[in-house]
Formats: sequence, structure tokens, C-alpha cells
Amino acid sequence: MSNKRVLITGAAGFLGSHLCDRFIKEGYDVVGMDNLITGDLRNIEHLMKLKEFEFYHHDVSKFVFVPGRIDYILHFASPASPIDYLKIPIQTLKVGSLGTHNLLGFAKAKNARILVASTSEVYGDPNVHPQTEDYWGNVNPIGPRGVYDEAKRFQEAITMAYHTYHKLETRIVRIFNTYGPRMRLNDGRVLPAFIGQALRGEDLTVFGDGSQTRSFCYVDDLIEGIYRLLMSDYAYPVNIGNPAEITIREFGEEIIKLTGTSQELICKPLPQDDPKQRRPDITKAREILGWEPKISRAEGLKLTYDYFKSLPSEELYKTAHRFE
Repeated sequence: MSNKRVLITGAAGFLGSHLCDRFIKEGYDVVGMDNLITGDLRNIEHLMKLKEFEFYHHDVSKFVFVPGRIDYILHFASPASPIDYLKIPIQTLKVGSLGTHNLLGFAKAKNARILVASTSEVYGDPNVHPQTEDYWGNVNPIGPRGVYDEAKRFQEAITMAYHTYHKLETRIVRIFNTYGPRMRLNDGRVLPAFIGQALRGEDLTVFGDGSQTRSFCYVDDLIEGIYRLLMSDYAYPVNIGNPAEITIREFGEEIIKLTGTSQELICKPLPQDDPKQRRPDITKAREILGWEPKISRAEGLKLTYDYFKSLPSEELYKTAHRFE
């Protein structure tokens, strides 16, 4: 019998490329798909020579077709950092709406199980802490982050509609802050921004007073949780993230200690609708999937810092901004 075959959209991105690695390791044939707006072929170039891997340069907001059998689909095509979705807001909305619709229809045609990547941003700037899956969120639909937040909220809604109306096998993962190798130094998120500033000898920029919190999950832990969710029989959203919460100021101090630099933390105004708190309640993941993160922040940060240090020096000096 031939290997099972999985389609992974956003395959050249940070998470998508790690998913490709995991499914190749598990013995699947992997079809990667990416329009390369924010993805980078360098993330998957090590897979290109494998007979188990094929790549389609395609925008899922347009009609999706892959010949042959498809057993699973993982929909990870979307800008995921504020820098990206502020720069390409329409494409962000389209990939969450049209792209998701196209892939749900494709899954139905192939009789495939589909997992869609949602986000903790569906909770907005939360009034409930930590965030549980039954919390509906506090989102500004017309604010600067609305193009991403509402795209993901619509994505969840249409996925559940396909599940209930068409009886399609669907899974929804709500991803909290994740970090690790293959992140882009200039993608605007707090961890690569801090490490990039440290490596360039710059002071670390904290927005607001630094009291806002995040919870950082190492990528290998996240991929394990996603894999378990796909293979489960649970169709409703599940939080996957690390509940170890830390303030942005404390996190900046950890980065300074890790890098052995002498920079200071400097404060700038907090962007509009920036979440003040972010921490997943992972009770469902523990109970349904038997999953919880294993890699400590100290260990994960060391691995990530080593990756960034290994990058060519010109990567450090690409335009670097930060929004969150």
C-alpha cells in the first residue's frame, strides 16, 4: 500500500516547513503549497530532493487542485506577523476566507481530513485570563489587527459549517506565541526582534511599559500538539501553547542575559489593540490529546539563539520593524 499523502499549505513558512519535516519523518508523502509572499524556499530546500516531497507554487485564494489521493490537509497559509498583515491586509483576509473555502471544498472532494491553523488572536485583547476555548473574545474588527483576527474567526466559522453541514472531518488548532529556528528576524514579532536587536548591538524596544504578557511555546512542542490533534477525533478548537506566562520586560531581560550583551530596554508607545495578556488554558489539550509542552523556555531560547547566530550577517540588517 502506498504512503498516506498530506497537503500542507504555507509549506515554506516557519510552522509549515516544520510540519513538512514532521510528516516526512512519520512516513507520509508530503505535498507542499505556498505562494511565497511571506514564505522562504530556503526553509524547505532540504526536502526538494526527496521523492516523498513535491512542491506547488500556488496561492490558495485561487482554485486549488492537486491530482491523486490526499488523505490529510493542514491549512497554514496566512501571513502571521503584524508587519506582514499590515502590509498586505487584503491578501490576509482573502487567504483566511477564500483560501479556507477553497481548501474545505478540496477536502470534501478528496474525502480528506483537514486541520486549519487558527490563532490566539481570535481572543483579541482578552477579558478572560487565561484564555479558554469557550471564551468568545474581545476583538476590534476595524482596528489595525482586525484583518488578521477576523480572517481567523471567519476561518473557524466556515470550518465548523463544513463540519456540521457536510459532515467533513475537520480540526481547529488555536496557536499561541511560538518560536524556534526558521523564524524571520525581521517579521515584527517580539522574540526575533529582541534577538536581532541584541545581535546588532542595539537597545531592545519594549512597547508600553512592558507589563503586557506573552506565553512562548517552542516549535517542536507545538508541532507535536498539532500532529496529535489531527489524529484525534475532536472537531472543536483546541489551544496549543505554553502556559508559562512572562511579561515583555522580563522577557527582554532574559534575552539580554542569554546573549551576554549590555543593551538596555527602551520604551515606546503601545500599538493600538495590542493584547495586554496572553496565556493559554491547555486543559483540553491535556485531557483530549495527552499533550503538554516539554521544552523549557531556557532550552528553547538557547536553540533559537544558536540558529539566529548562524545566519549570514546580511540577514541581521534587513529592514527590521516591530509592531507587537
